[in-house]
Amino acid sequence: MKHIGFVGASGLMGHGMAKNIRAKGFELSITVHQRSEPVQDLLAAGARRVAGYADLAACDAVVICVTGSPQVEAVVAGPSGLLSQARPGLIVIDTSTSEPDSTRRLAALCRDKGVVYVDAPLTRTPVEAEAGKLNTMVGASQAVFEQISPLLQAYCENVFHVGETGAGHIIKLLNNFVAQAICTAAAEAFAVGTRAGVDVRQLVRVVSAGGANSGLFQAMAKTLDGDFTGLKFELNNAAKDLRYYCHLTESLKAHSQIGSNVHQALNLAAALGYGSELVPSLVKAQAQLNGVRIG
Repeated sequence: MKHIGFVGASGLMGHGMAKNIRAKGFELSITVHQRSEPVQDLLAAGARRVAGYADLAACDAVVICVTGSPQVEAVVAGPSGLLSQARPGLIVIDTSTSEPDSTRRLAALCRDKGVVYVDAPLTRTPVEAEAGKLNTMVGASQAVFEQISPLLQAYCENVFHVGETGAGHIIKLLNNFVAQAICTAAAEAFAVGTRAGVDVRQLVRVVSAGGANSGLFQAMAKTLDGDFTGLKFELNNAAKDLRYYCHLTESLKAHSQIGSNVHQALNLAAALGYGSELVPSLVKAQAQLNGVRIG
């Protein structure tokens, strides 16, 4: 695998990924549909700009890093998508957070054309993307996993093979459910503690010394000092991921009271006007709902 196509290089996560792919010696072709400023350094480093998705079908593999399933479906199966010009042997790697049902449908469409579809969503932030230290969970056969591992290692520190196609996106949704449950619980605890008249900084001291501590909790604790940037993930995207998680539980007929409540907490925060802010703004939403000033 020498020639890699990339969709989403102008995004916060995609830019760092594409930069590291090129830096590791791969040929790189990218699509640019809106903002060209963020990819000027990639072009200066030798990346080639192509007109559309179909033009990437000549690559050995195409990495997709976009918002979610509707965008991925347009890239892969749209009128001018990858499959419109795909050749047998092409590998498509979806690093987005997507719905497992969509992943399975796209994998079947690709299989009919001799194309291999891999789900390899990511964790960590744009900071680690720029450093080439993301985590990825990969849904693919063992043979395909071994084939694409050098590419994944170009932008990832930890690469987990979690099962066949679709398993990567399921694991990612489970991961994000757990993460957002921690964040929403922390925000609620800060609001309830403040309303009860205690110093919630003392709660942070206690949690920090015990088993409930985590990097996510510490990111939420920074809000007490007015720092809402500790977790660089947009609240609207978090709500989208929990919507996908709830769709998964519904399709499995699995009980998911906590997941549904977390989803609604994120939706409510977005409805209050915090959707375009980062996840720690859950604290602002809880403060508004409870009529308190937190921190």
